[in-house]
Amino acid sequence: MSSENNPNQFALTIAFIDPELTNEERDDEVVQLLSELSDRSDIESVDRVRDPNPPDGNKSIGGFLVGVLAAEVSAANAKKVLGFLGDRLGNKPISLKAEKNGKKLEVTANSREELEFLIQKANEFFESA
Repeated sequence: MSSENNPNQFALTIAFIDPELTNEERDDEVVQLLSELSDRSDIESVDRVRDPNPPDGNKSIGGFLVGVLAAEVSAANAKKVLGFLGDRLGNKPISLKAEKNGKKLEVTANSREELEFLIQKANEFFESA
């Protein structure tokens, strides 16, 4: 997914980074969030992220990066989607990457307070990009 195809969209990448979770548990988080985001009308598209360099003979997890999903969000819906993610992800350690028109933001949150700060920074990024 790339927001470069549509200048009115943001590319978001969300990664579950809790070191206490197993790969399977992080993947379960992705599957759950993917299901929830797929049902939202303010998300243009959402999917798991394919591993660009899978290990030889890799048959696990279908060639996807563990604990990572990507979404395309219109500029008009970016703040609403971030609000949903803030409510949904709460205290879960995550990494968020946002990209639009070649501009990139990458932030990490390990607590509810950090997540709120992350959302503030992402909203500022959305307004300036």
